[in-house]
Amino acid sequence: MISAIIPARDEASTIGRAVASLEAQPEIAEVIVVNDQSRDATRAILDEMAPRMPKLKILDTDGLPAGWMGKNYAASLGAAAATGDWLLFTDADTVHAPDSARRALADAEAHAAALVSYSPEQETRTAWERALIPFVYCRLAEKFSYARVNDPASEDAAANGQFLLVRSDAYRAIGGHRSVAGELLEDVALARRVKQAGFVLFFASGTGIARTRMYRSFGAMWEGWTKNLYLLWGGSGRAVARELATVVPWLAIFLGLAGLALRGPAGRLLMVAGLALLGGRHAAYAVELRRNHYPVSFIKYYIPAVLLYAAALLASAWKNTRGTVVWKGREYPAQREGTP
Repeated sequence: MISAIIPARDEASTIGRAVASLEAQPEIAEVIVVNDQSRDATRAILDEMAPRMPKLKILDTDGLPAGWMGKNYAASLGAAAATGDWLLFTDADTVHAPDSARRALADAEAHAAALVSYSPEQETRTAWERALIPFVYCRLAEKFSYARVNDPASEDAAANGQFLLVRSDAYRAIGGHRSVAGELLEDVALARRVKQAGFVLFFASGTGIARTRMYRSFGAMWEGWTKNLYLLWGGSGRAVARELATVVPWLAIFLGLAGLALRGPAGRLLMVAGLALLGGRHAAYAVELRRNHYPVSFIKYYIPAVLLYAAALLASAWKNTRGTVVWKGREYPAQREGTP
């Protein structure tokens, strides 16, 4: 049976749907929500739900020990209280399909996996969400290939903390969240430790399994991605430079600017060449959108997506090396360059 664990800090707008989507599933024996010093109505909502949901257990953190990220500490408390053979770590903004637990257990058995993770469907309701979030996930799909992650012979490891199911004995064997206490990317770090310990990973698309809307304001989205992007790309300036060289259509920009400067027939020719290259980039992005289960119509956001992504990546590099990382009202020290 599964123990579902939800760290929750200021999640009043989403916690009810997340808990209800898990509590109704027969494979889930308990839903443990760890209220991490929420400043909104999260605790009150959980208290109201508890009499109607016998599987719901509510814990509270009493502070954040030195060296811990808030989410990691809350997850570790939930795991310590769990009784299931499997631990499902998930986020308070994630809604699970009625058969998600059954399908995850089936995938674990089919692939002999100790850790099963899915990348949930992303709800995007505003223009800024539709620009940045699909672009980020298309880029991450290139870096964290499902095939490479699932290959025991490959060193690649990844998971998505919005749906991370791990066998409890494997979790204990790697030291649980205590072993990744200070990691901003605790899901990837856990997957890496599980794979290094000799266990099998299974990572796949979560289409039809879980859905999430990660951010409900531009500010929250900016804060979230500038916390993570630098580390997702390896935590080094060289990796950031390579990524920017790849995603920004530098040649198209150069040709367009040169065409504007030259004018005349030569200038027009350069402008046409630049536009043709830019059109090719749009077409390639359309292919990536389809491959990653996003509407191809989101191609119209390509240019703002590139600009937002490049700006967020640079801001993330700055915060993680020279500034501080802020998340849900807490400040964390910057990561040293090269930190995974």
